[in-house]
Amino acid sequence: MLVDKITLKDIGLFDTDESDGLISHLNFCKTNGGKDQLDQYLAHPLSTIEAIEKRQNAIAVFISEIGFINEMKITNGTTLVIEKFFGTACKAIPTQISYPGAYWYQYINASDYALIKYSLEHLMLFYENLNKWLLVFENKNQNPIIANLVQNIKKLVQHPALTNIHTQTSLTNPQKLLSLAYFFRNHYKNNTLQLLQYFYELDAYYSMATAAKKFNFVFPTWLNSETPQLEVIAAIHPLVPNPVDNTISLSSQTNLFFLTGANMAGKSTFIKTIGIVIYLAHIGIGAPAAKLTLSLFDGLITNLTIADNVVKGESYFFNEVQRIKNTIEKIIDGKKYFVLIDELFKGTNIQDAMKCSTAVIEGLQNLRNSLFVISTHLYEISDGLKKYDNIQFSYFETEVRQKELVFHYQLKEGVSQDRLGYLILEREGVVDLLNNMSKNKY
Repeated sequence: MLVDKITLKDIGLFDTDESDGLISHLNFCKTNGGKDQLDQYLAHPLSTIEAIEKRQNAIAVFISEIGFINEMKITNGTTLVIEKFFGTACKAIPTQISYPGAYWYQYINASDYALIKYSLEHLMLFYENLNKWLLVFENKNQNPIIANLVQNIKKLVQHPALTNIHTQTSLTNPQKLLSLAYFFRNHYKNNTLQLLQYFYELDAYYSMATAAKKFNFVFPTWLNSETPQLEVIAAIHPLVPNPVDNTISLSSQTNLFFLTGANMAGKSTFIKTIGIVIYLAHIGIGAPAAKLTLSLFDGLITNLTIADNVVKGESYFFNEVQRIKNTIEKIIDGKKYFVLIDELFKGTNIQDAMKCSTAVIEGLQNLRNSLFVISTHLYEISDGLKKYDNIQFSYFETEVRQKELVFHYQLKEGVSQDRLGYLILEREGVVDLLNNMSKNKY
């Protein structure tokens, strides 16, 4: 599934200066290298149902052994020590070192010897834990991702020189210790660094499994369909505390979701929620919902956070138009897209906005190969759109109790009639401030 940088920003994948993004929310990696690998997985949605289901199945296996992997002793410190061991110069170890020569090396090069011994302790721990992982996962290699990891790791840990690596005599005997250090630095450096990369993949899968289990993500049912379909039951935004769940169903027969509601009623959060559900489903990690059924989408496109460009002299409205234009140019290729648009044409006057919004919605609803969720504060245009039987109308209701706003964040069928801007202005004390300014002016 294709996405661009704007979409990744809109759905909140990456961290910002103000807040952590999804990418941090889903990070349970034990190592920095695992985090880097996880970032790669999360930033690149998969493009076939087969690839997605393979990853889903692999994550499910990791979930089944989450307790075992939790107990593995490989930490970020372990991997850093190993990387430093191969990257730090020390006094050269002779190819063949005698028993007296080993003690002499230990005496003359005390600091280098201490570093070597400390590094070998972590190397032994690393190899020992990988062997334990193999014992558990060798019998779970029906999944090709796990089978590939097992095969690659097994091939590199089964060198004859590593047979007794776990024995403490290797650390207490200077001759054995230096011989082993020589082997690693001169013969098994690249293989060990490759093993680190395989462990980072394992660590990234552990993180995805932990996140899927902790946040109760559900693996979707995938439809091998030529037409776009989505049914998500009880979807929630994973970063919202105490979220309210909502349900939505779209298909080529009802391919446009027209969403209205007052400011702060929940429109933007809901749209981002749907974007996150679709995106994470195509990553293979599962999605924050009770149930999800969908077809594979060729692309996810969002128009949520438009900005002006002072340097280029481009207005907010101009950039809105350009983003809509770019969206249309992409989705007319006949492929399946999911398009999310929040508050059409905020950058122009209300009459222009109504005319432009109507033209865009009437045009988009004709593209039955794609699904659309579009929010607007212009409820007036809904009457002219009700002649299209493929447009669904839903809204978020806001209740007013003694001039206090009560948000339910629950979708209702129909079009919102709420007009609460002045009430919010009044509630926040702006009206009083203005009145007091008028009274106190000289």
